Amino acid sequence: MILTTIEDAKRKAILRTLEPIKNGWVIGLGSGTTMALMVTELSRFAKGRRLELSVVPTSLQMENLAMLHGLRIQSLNEVAAIDYAIDGADQVETPSLNLIKGGGGAMFREKVVDSAAHRVAIVIDERKLTKHLGQKQPIPLEVSPFAQRFVQTCLTRMGGSARLREGIGKVGPIITDSGNLILDADFGKLENPPALERRLKMVPGLVETGLFLNVADIVYVARNDGSVDVLD
Repeated sequence: MILTTIEDAKRKAILRTLEPIKNGWVIGLGSGTTMALMVTELSRFAKGRRLELSVVPTSLQMENLAMLHGLRIQSLNEVAAIDYAIDGADQVETPSLNLIKGGGGAMFREKVVDSAAHRVAIVIDERKLTKHLGQKQPIPLEVSPFAQRFVQTCLTRMGGSARLREGIGKVGPIITDSGNLILDADFGKLENPPALERRLKMVPGLVETGLFLNVADIVYVARNDGSVDVLD
Protein backbone atom coordinates (compact mmCIF):
# COMPACT_ATOMS: atom_id res chain seq x y z
CA MET A 1 0.00 0.00 0.00
CA ILE A 2 1.34 3.43 -0.99
CA LEU A 3 0.79 6.05 1.72
CA THR A 4 0.36 9.75 1.02
CA THR A 5 2.82 12.10 2.71
CA ILE A 6 0.30 13.13 5.39
CA GLU A 7 -0.73 9.49 6.01
CA ASP A 8 2.91 8.54 6.39
CA ALA A 9 3.41 11.44 8.83
CA LYS A 10 0.36 10.33 10.82
CA ARG A 11 1.78 6.82 11.12
CA LYS A 12 5.08 8.30 12.33
CA ALA A 13 3.15 10.38 14.87
CA ILE A 14 1.33 7.29 16.12
CA LEU A 15 4.61 5.43 16.53
CA ARG A 16 5.93 8.37 18.57
CA THR A 17 2.99 8.08 20.96
CA LEU A 18 3.83 4.44 21.64
CA GLU A 19 7.42 5.06 22.74
CA PRO A 20 6.67 5.78 26.46
CA ILE A 21 4.59 2.61 26.96
CA LYS A 22 5.92 0.15 29.53
CA ASN A 23 5.12 -3.45 30.40
CA GLY A 24 1.95 -3.90 32.45
CA TRP A 25 0.42 -0.56 31.51
CA VAL A 26 -3.30 0.03 31.04
CA ILE A 27 -3.92 2.06 27.87
CA GLY A 28 -7.03 4.13 27.19
CA LEU A 29 -8.09 4.00 23.54
CA GLY A 30 -9.89 6.92 21.94
CA SER A 31 -12.09 6.37 18.89
CA GLY A 32 -12.06 7.34 15.22
CA THR A 33 -10.06 6.71 12.04
CA THR A 34 -6.71 7.77 13.47
CA MET A 35 -7.23 5.54 16.47
CA ALA A 36 -8.13 2.59 14.24
CA LEU A 37 -4.64 2.85 12.72
CA MET A 38 -3.17 3.27 16.19
CA VAL A 39 -4.63 -0.06 17.37
CA THR A 40 -2.84 -1.86 14.54
CA GLU A 41 0.46 -0.24 15.49
CA LEU A 42 -0.10 -0.79 19.23
CA SER A 43 -0.62 -4.51 18.65
CA ARG A 44 2.59 -4.73 16.60
CA PHE A 45 4.45 -2.71 19.22
CA ALA A 46 3.31 -4.92 22.10
CA LYS A 47 4.07 -8.17 20.27
CA GLY A 48 7.44 -6.91 19.05
CA ARG A 49 8.55 -5.93 22.57
CA ARG A 50 6.70 -8.77 24.32
CA LEU A 51 4.72 -6.37 26.48
CA GLU A 52 1.72 -7.40 28.54
CA LEU A 53 -0.79 -4.58 28.12
CA SER A 54 -4.47 -3.99 28.82
CA VAL A 55 -6.65 -1.56 26.90
CA VAL A 56 -9.80 0.31 27.89
CA PRO A 57 -11.76 1.10 24.70
CA THR A 58 -14.07 4.11 24.48
CA SER A 59 -16.43 2.64 21.88
CA LEU A 60 -17.67 -0.62 20.40
CA GLN A 61 -15.63 0.25 17.29
CA MET A 62 -12.40 0.26 19.29
CA GLU A 63 -13.39 -2.78 21.36
CA ASN A 64 -13.95 -4.82 18.22
CA LEU A 65 -10.68 -3.66 16.65
CA ALA A 66 -8.73 -4.36 19.82
CA MET A 67 -10.15 -7.89 20.01
CA LEU A 68 -9.33 -8.43 16.32
CA HIS A 69 -5.70 -7.51 17.01
CA GLY A 70 -5.39 -9.71 20.09
CA LEU A 71 -5.23 -6.96 22.71
CA ARG A 72 -6.46 -7.64 26.23
CA ILE A 73 -9.63 -5.64 26.92
CA GLN A 74 -10.77 -4.36 30.28
CA SER A 75 -13.56 -2.03 31.31
CA LEU A 76 -12.92 1.11 33.29
CA ASN A 77 -14.53 -0.55 36.31
CA GLU A 78 -11.97 -3.36 36.20
CA VAL A 79 -8.80 -1.26 36.40
CA ALA A 80 -7.30 0.65 39.31
CA ALA A 81 -5.96 3.37 37.02
CA ILE A 82 -5.21 4.18 33.38
CA ASP A 83 -1.51 4.76 32.87
CA TYR A 84 -1.73 6.39 29.46
CA ALA A 85 -4.48 7.38 27.03
CA ILE A 86 -4.05 7.93 23.30
CA ASP A 87 -6.71 9.84 21.40
CA GLY A 88 -7.42 12.00 18.37
CA ALA A 89 -9.13 15.39 18.14
CA ASP A 90 -11.23 17.42 15.74
CA GLN A 91 -9.62 20.71 16.71
CA VAL A 92 -6.58 21.66 18.82
CA GLU A 93 -6.11 25.22 20.03
CA THR A 94 -2.58 26.56 20.28
CA PRO A 95 -0.84 27.24 22.54
CA SER A 96 -3.39 26.06 25.18
CA LEU A 97 -3.79 22.51 23.73
CA ASN A 98 -7.52 22.70 24.51
CA LEU A 99 -9.52 20.42 22.24
CA ILE A 100 -12.83 19.90 20.52
CA LYS A 101 -13.69 16.23 20.17
CA GLY A 102 -16.76 14.20 19.32
CA GLY A 103 -16.78 14.00 15.53
CA GLY A 104 -16.97 10.24 15.93
CA GLY A 105 -19.67 10.48 18.58
CA ALA A 106 -17.71 8.94 21.48
CA MET A 107 -16.83 12.08 23.47
CA PHE A 108 -18.60 11.09 26.69
CA ARG A 109 -16.63 7.86 27.11
CA GLU A 110 -13.49 9.50 25.73
CA LYS A 111 -13.66 12.29 28.29
CA VAL A 112 -14.12 9.83 31.14
CA VAL A 113 -11.18 7.68 30.02
CA ASP A 114 -8.92 10.64 29.21
CA SER A 115 -9.71 12.25 32.56
CA ALA A 116 -8.89 9.00 34.35
CA ALA A 117 -5.49 8.67 32.65
CA HIS A 118 -2.22 9.77 34.24
CA ARG A 119 -1.10 11.14 30.87
CA VAL A 120 -2.94 11.86 27.59
CA ALA A 121 -1.36 11.94 24.13
CA ILE A 122 -3.24 13.33 21.13
CA VAL A 123 -2.52 12.56 17.47
CA ILE A 124 -3.75 14.91 14.73
CA ASP A 125 -2.79 16.21 11.32
CA GLU A 126 -1.95 19.88 10.93
CA ARG A 127 -5.38 20.78 9.52
CA LYS A 128 -6.79 20.34 13.04
CA LEU A 129 -4.72 23.18 14.52
CA THR A 130 -6.41 26.51 15.26
CA LYS A 131 -5.82 29.70 17.22
CA HIS A 132 -9.41 29.71 18.52
CA LEU A 133 -11.74 26.78 19.20
CA GLY A 134 -15.09 26.90 17.44
CA GLN A 135 -13.91 28.39 14.15
CA LYS A 136 -15.52 26.25 11.42
CA GLN A 137 -16.01 23.50 14.01
CA PRO A 138 -19.23 22.85 15.96
CA ILE A 139 -19.11 21.55 19.51
CA PRO A 140 -20.56 18.03 19.76
CA LEU A 141 -22.86 17.59 22.75
CA GLU A 142 -24.12 14.24 24.04
CA VAL A 143 -27.71 14.65 25.16
CA SER A 144 -30.34 12.45 26.76
CA PRO A 145 -33.11 11.69 24.20
CA PHE A 146 -35.65 12.70 26.85
CA ALA A 147 -34.21 16.23 26.97
CA GLN A 148 -33.28 16.89 23.33
CA ARG A 149 -35.79 19.66 22.61
CA PHE A 150 -35.26 21.30 26.00
CA VAL A 151 -31.47 21.33 25.56
CA GLN A 152 -31.79 22.84 22.07
CA THR A 153 -33.99 25.60 23.50
CA CYS A 154 -31.41 26.31 26.22
CA LEU A 155 -28.61 26.49 23.65
CA THR A 156 -30.58 29.02 21.61
CA ARG A 157 -31.07 31.17 24.71
CA MET A 158 -27.31 31.00 25.27
CA GLY A 159 -26.68 32.46 21.83
CA GLY A 160 -25.88 29.26 20.00
CA SER A 161 -27.59 27.02 17.49
CA ALA A 162 -27.66 23.25 17.41
CA ARG A 163 -28.72 20.54 15.01
CA LEU A 164 -29.39 16.89 15.67
CA ARG A 165 -26.73 14.71 14.08
CA GLU A 166 -28.28 12.33 11.56
CA GLY A 167 -26.87 8.96 10.52
CA ILE A 168 -25.17 8.33 7.18
CA GLY A 169 -26.50 5.15 5.63
CA LYS A 170 -29.00 4.94 8.49
CA VAL A 171 -32.43 6.50 8.82
CA GLY A 172 -32.75 8.74 11.85
CA PRO A 173 -30.35 10.20 14.38
CA ILE A 174 -26.98 8.91 15.56
CA ILE A 175 -27.26 6.96 18.81
CA THR A 176 -24.11 6.85 20.95
CA ASP A 177 -22.77 3.73 22.64
CA SER A 178 -24.31 5.08 25.85
CA GLY A 179 -27.76 5.38 24.23
CA ASN A 180 -27.80 9.17 23.83
CA LEU A 181 -28.23 11.63 20.98
CA ILE A 182 -25.67 14.08 19.59
CA LEU A 183 -26.29 17.76 18.98
CA ASP A 184 -23.70 19.73 17.02
CA ALA A 185 -23.73 23.21 18.54
CA ASP A 186 -22.35 26.35 16.90
CA PHE A 187 -21.25 29.23 19.14
CA GLY A 188 -18.78 30.70 16.65
CA LYS A 189 -15.24 31.53 17.71
CA LEU A 190 -14.90 30.79 21.42
CA GLU A 191 -13.39 33.68 23.33
CA ASN A 192 -13.74 31.95 26.71
CA PRO A 193 -14.05 28.14 26.38
CA PRO A 194 -13.99 27.44 30.16
CA ALA A 195 -16.91 29.82 30.76
CA LEU A 196 -18.94 28.20 27.98
CA GLU A 197 -18.11 24.73 29.30
CA ARG A 198 -19.41 25.67 32.75
CA ARG A 199 -22.67 27.03 31.31
CA LEU A 200 -23.23 23.98 29.13
CA LYS A 201 -22.63 21.55 31.99
CA MET A 202 -25.35 23.30 34.00
CA VAL A 203 -28.04 22.42 31.42
CA PRO A 204 -30.11 19.46 32.71
CA GLY A 205 -30.17 16.64 30.18
CA LEU A 206 -26.86 17.60 28.60
CA VAL A 207 -24.68 14.58 29.41
CA GLU A 208 -21.27 15.77 28.19
CA THR A 209 -19.64 18.30 25.90
CA GLY A 210 -16.97 17.94 23.24
CA LEU A 211 -14.85 20.63 24.89
CA PHE A 212 -11.77 18.89 26.30
CA LEU A 213 -10.05 21.60 28.32
CA ASN A 214 -6.78 21.00 30.15
CA VAL A 215 -6.91 17.33 29.16
CA ALA A 216 -4.07 16.90 26.65
CA ASP A 217 -0.52 16.60 27.99
CA ILE A 218 1.16 16.26 24.61
CA VAL A 219 0.04 16.58 20.97
CA TYR A 220 1.75 14.92 18.01
CA VAL A 221 1.08 16.82 14.79
CA ALA A 222 1.47 15.13 11.40
CA ARG A 223 2.61 17.74 8.88
CA ASN A 224 1.90 17.81 5.17
CA ASP A 225 5.62 17.60 4.41
CA GLY A 226 5.85 14.25 6.21
CA SER A 227 7.36 15.56 9.43
CA VAL A 228 5.97 15.31 12.97
CA ASP A 229 5.82 18.22 15.42
CA VAL A 230 5.41 17.74 19.17
CA LEU A 231 3.43 20.26 21.25
CA ASP A 232 3.44 20.02 25.03
